[in-house]
Amino acid sequence: MGQTQFQDRERYQPAQSYRLLPFQFMQFGTDARLLVNEVGEHAVIRETDFSAFVRHELRAGSDTYLDLKAKHFLFDSDARAPFELLAIKYRTRRAFLTGFTKLHIFVVTLRCEHSCPYCQVSRVSFDKARFDMTAATASRTLDLVFRSPAPDIKIEFQGGEPLLNFERVKHIIEEAEARNTGAIKKSIEFVVCSNLALLDHDILEYFRVHNVFVSTSLDGPDFIHNANRPRPGGNSHQLATDNLRRAREALGEDHVSALMTTTRASLAYPHEIIDEYLKNGFRSIFLRPLSPYGFAVKTARTTGYPIEDFVEFYKRALAYVLALNRAGTFFMELYARLILMRILSPFPTGYVDLQSPAGAGIGVAVYNYDGDVYATDESRMLAEMGDKQFKLGNVHSHSYEAIFGGELLRSIVASSCVEAMPGCADCAFQTYCGGDPVHNYATQGDLVGHRPTSDFHKKNFAIIKHLLELYHSDGATRDIFHSWLQNAHYSS
Repeated sequence: MGQTQFQDRERYQPAQSYRLLPFQFMQFGTDARLLVNEVGEHAVIRETDFSAFVRHELRAGSDTYLDLKAKHFLFDSDARAPFELLAIKYRTRRAFLTGFTKLHIFVVTLRCEHSCPYCQVSRVSFDKARFDMTAATASRTLDLVFRSPAPDIKIEFQGGEPLLNFERVKHIIEEAEARNTGAIKKSIEFVVCSNLALLDHDILEYFRVHNVFVSTSLDGPDFIHNANRPRPGGNSHQLATDNLRRAREALGEDHVSALMTTTRASLAYPHEIIDEYLKNGFRSIFLRPLSPYGFAVKTARTTGYPIEDFVEFYKRALAYVLALNRAGTFFMELYARLILMRILSPFPTGYVDLQSPAGAGIGVAVYNYDGDVYATDESRMLAEMGDKQFKLGNVHSHSYEAIFGGELLRSIVASSCVEAMPGCADCAFQTYCGGDPVHNYATQGDLVGHRPTSDFHKKNFAIIKHLLELYHSDGATRDIFHSWLQNAHYSS
């Protein structure tokens, strides 16, 4: 007996037998800790195991020890293999940096025939053609787009309403296709973001021939959508849903998507909004809060709300989505899917708000109708409010190197690395979140911002925590979340 006890003591005597790798942690429930490391691996362990772990007293061979070792929270040998695997995971997680700017947004006009009170782009009346992009500006912009080293690029058309300057949309698509014939061809995807009110047969046929994707707005059932998105003649909801159906029939379901914006009028109707998406044939929804830009700032008293109200709306909507999945209806909430991708897989996402450094300029660039170049769509919106803090240059007067290698973009990148940002550097959710310098500047007056009072932080911290709590609450929720990552139907 004495010898067995001695052997066990030798086997499990861990003092200084393993070393810790970098991680952040937080309280998780009443008797557990959440640990997250630099490659996004996470573990939930009991408080007693956590205390033993950090004191180097965790029993080698225990389930907790082996789990933490497999996930790179500790190492107990001088072998190189674990560190080579860790390096691969880290490089994979930062793969969004390869190729530099991939998304190129053309603002072909500021004109719009809708008068949405929450509009974040400060659109202008539809009769002001001087706010259209010219052919010369479009061609010069394509010069810069094709300088991007990214082999796969997306050209997205925004406004205003881009179909009000459809000739320029066609010009850009056809010139891009003509240029893309060299020895090293890029893969180019075209997306038109439109309210679809002006959609007709000829436009749809053009989109079909040139393999153009369509993104539109659908804020919910008619009483919400019509209030949020008024237009001359009324009933924007009927136009949007009718033309959604026509676009699907012409282009295919995978070529048509929709976004919703949450206003004060939306907060009481999460189920009705989701039901409207289901009714219109969608299998997902992206729940977005209002943005602090454009007319949305001027109308905040009627459309706005505290960010805490959005979080509660989001949780109620997500609970309904999960209930639908449990009942056999496949339906995803896409913001949750983005975050779950960061939590449950080693792969990056293309969503610039959840990147470190932020994707401003290095992941996305916006070319305004007048040739001014901005780091993000939000920074272009800020410029329309009179603040051109994030203007990187102009396509007619600055070179590619000056725009994408200048001091402004360098400062944006340096200010958006969450690993070094106060309040983010020691946060357990650091690996899953991001830094948004434009939002920080617009709402708090500087690029870094102040985490405790930041709506960006409050929203993301609450949603990430909620998703982790749901994931660890029961097996069915876990299976549903994994089915979303695989884009596959959940089966109990």
